[in-house]
Amino acid sequence: MPLPAFLRRRGVGPALAAAVVLGGVATWLAGDRVDYETTPVVRADIEATVTAIGTLQPRRYVDVGAQVSGQIVRLHVQPGSQVAQGDLLVEIDPSVQRATVDAGRAALAGLRAQLAEQQAQRLLAQQQNERQQELALAGATRLEDVQTATAALAGALARIDQLKAQIEQTQATLKADEARLGYTRIFAPMAGTVVSVEAREGQTLNATYQTPNILRLADLSGMTVWTEVSEADIGRVRAGLPVWFTTLGGHAEARPRRWQGEVRQVLPAPPQAPAQAQSAGQPQGSKAVNYTVLFDVANPDGALLPQMTAQVSIVTASAGGVLNVPLSAVDGLAEGKTTARVQRADGSIETRALTLGVRNRHVAEVTAGLSEGEALVLGEKAVADGPRRFTW
Repeated sequence: MPLPAFLRRRGVGPALAAAVVLGGVATWLAGDRVDYETTPVVRADIEATVTAIGTLQPRRYVDVGAQVSGQIVRLHVQPGSQVAQGDLLVEIDPSVQRATVDAGRAALAGLRAQLAEQQAQRLLAQQQNERQQELALAGATRLEDVQTATAALAGALARIDQLKAQIEQTQATLKADEARLGYTRIFAPMAGTVVSVEAREGQTLNATYQTPNILRLADLSGMTVWTEVSEADIGRVRAGLPVWFTTLGGHAEARPRRWQGEVRQVLPAPPQAPAQAQSAGQPQGSKAVNYTVLFDVANPDGALLPQMTAQVSIVTASAGGVLNVPLSAVDGLAEGKTTARVQRADGSIETRALTLGVRNRHVAEVTAGLSEGEALVLGEKAVADGPRRFTW
């Protein structure tokens, strides 16, 4: 590039010309200043949490089923009904069971009549045996007659024992038949709310091979949240940790309602083991593994309902009223040598080594390296003081 005319007239060589140009650039750059974006170091509460999604289930519930076959003739409840323990829920046609009970009672009465007859026979056989024994002492009877009387008495006693055993067997059968007759009227085993009904009036139930479910009864005053926690976070979760959650509908409110609880149990195996996934044709490792964490929550006002989705936060660590720093202002997190820049009162910048405590995804507790009120540098940008021009 040819030198400017005013430089050639002054006899300036190429090297000197370059120095003059660089000096002009330096003069131009010196016209810029740097503005720092800062925030004061303050005290606040910090929570480190594991977030997950859970499903609400009643803490106590029972599936009410039928123990006998038959047609439902009366269904006394519907979904949402409140029942007390012992209330009548369902009536099943008792015709077959009642007929079986009547037959059993008749058989029992017949056996008792046979027993009374046999006891009379035993008394006669006993009297005949005693008479033959007296005649035998006097030598007035044959030995054969004495033996016949003795055998007749023994036979009468044996038949009495046999009838008594049959009566006991029939009584046991009758007791079972009466219980089955009682099963045609189904009562509430606990107080609660009918949350679902799976049968209808007129439906015929077959309880031969398995117990058919009719309805589900639940106590909604206490709920259990079944939470699915990722395997990447499950190592930080243990029983006893505090936990809170909100429901999806609560986000429409100005301030979503929070429910508090405490981790009750961490189930030791995921809902579906990898072996099951492979047996279903799914390659191992292609599906994220989640572990189930359970915690209970009171529901006195009934605001929580079964199958609701809960957005759960499990508090793994917390600190109250401590100095905190945004993680975006901290350097060296990956290396474990954390530092931050602080702007002094005269505008100069100082780099400080920090010791961090509890931290979450956004902020961290500062246990050493900063003081309350100091200006923490978040970022910087160059700002020109005036129009950029070369000065020679």
